Amino acid sequence: MCVNYLPVSADQLTRYFEVALEAEWADEVWQDHDAPIILRAPQGIVATLAGYGMVPRRHQPAGQRAYSTQNARLETVAERPSYRGPWQYAQFCLVPMLGFFEPRYDARGRSERWLIRRTDHAPFAVAGLWRSWREADGRTSHAFTQLTLNADQHPLMQQFHPPEDEKRSLVIVPPSHYHTWLHCRQPEAALPLLQPFDPCDWTAEPRPRPSAKAARMQSLF
Repeated sequence: MCVNYLPVSADQLTRYFEVALEAEWADEVWQDHDAPIILRAPQGIVATLAGYGMVPRRHQPAGQRAYSTQNARLETVAERPSYRGPWQYAQFCLVPMLGFFEPRYDARGRSERWLIRRTDHAPFAVAGLWRSWREADGRTSHAFTQLTLNADQHPLMQQFHPPEDEKRSLVIVPPSHYHTWLHCRQPEAALPLLQPFDPCDWTAEPRPRPSAKAARMQSLF
């Protein structure tokens, strides 16, 4: 499942999603990185920074192996302790992005990172859940997870992850459903909105991670 993606820029957030956010975030998002999400607030639809992963590593039990909460399976989201509260209380959000990464394996079992995005390279939004955390210094932070569904039969997404593994896909929300998703108050009523995306307008291509040396060189310019 997706653990790494390309967020939109501040300009794209305003242009495509009609929300503004005066903040900075990385060009590529990984676990616990802050990135913009869009949610329903008392004052209306807003954007805010939130950490990628519903249970940040700093809030996981000390001395235990860290675990990932970046993706929530739609089939079990209502049952899992990390997600069931935000799901039951309809704490729905949109995760705006330009593309996401998945591993593709060859016949020898070697994996290569691939980028999945729209063919027109336009921003899009993934269905997510969010929650708040109280930090040690007294401030309130936010965290989010992305919803996923089975993709064993999906023409595009079935080619990723090890051959023996179940295929999964992020849940892409069409622009026509943004308002309905964010304003939905009943989880059961939201389920019809969460469907596999049409692969016709999407593409995938190899995008290996840059080496540490290349990343350092890029930071010099």
